[in-house]
Amino acid sequence: MVKPPCAMQAGDCDSSDEDTAEDDPTPLSISWLPLSPVYSSEFLGISSLPGCRFKDIRRNLQKDIEELKKHGTQDMFVLCTRGELLRYRVPNLIEAYQEQEICVHHYPIPDGDVPDIAMCCKILEELRSCLESNRKTVIHCFGGLGRSCLVAACLLLQLSDALTPQQVIDNVRSLRGSGAIQTIKYNFLHDFREKLTAHLATKGTALRSVSR
Repeated sequence: MVKPPCAMQAGDCDSSDEDTAEDDPTPLSISWLPLSPVYSSEFLGISSLPGCRFKDIRRNLQKDIEELKKHGTQDMFVLCTRGELLRYRVPNLIEAYQEQEICVHHYPIPDGDVPDIAMCCKILEELRSCLESNRKTVIHCFGGLGRSCLVAACLLLQLSDALTPQQVIDNVRSLRGSGAIQTIKYNFLHDFREKLTAHLATKGTALRSVSR
């Protein structure tokens, strides 16, 4: 029998002396990415890792999932690896989402790395499918700054030919802070459209943007 999220957290996340500190009482912060006029600006959110218990971070998994549900979250894109979920004391996070009827799209990207273009295209395809179905969707990695913001920025570049890589970087940083999208991810974004066009050409698929 599968344990409920609260029981999983109690057993899996509070097993060391580190976790005796009080939980952070502040609600999980979700930044909603402006996607107008293509999609509703309230349908794609970015957050840090729910339930994370690492160093001075003491999130409560049950409360964080309740916050996600309160916002109407239906789909969750998880970019952390299974190893990270174990390290950050939420080894059963994906199962906890599923128990709350949140559809999980798990695309593990190692921390500090970027996805290859094939994986990036698959993520964007599923992400756009969710948004086109008006499903409230949230992306998260560990801090909600690197991998999550990279995917969000790639989506913006794909949706509008009028936006430059620097503009989408500035847009995402205005939402998530100056720590969003650094170094390798910055370079990935500047090469994104070229790589995307080349990838789609090998599959015989035309690049489809929404803007005209």
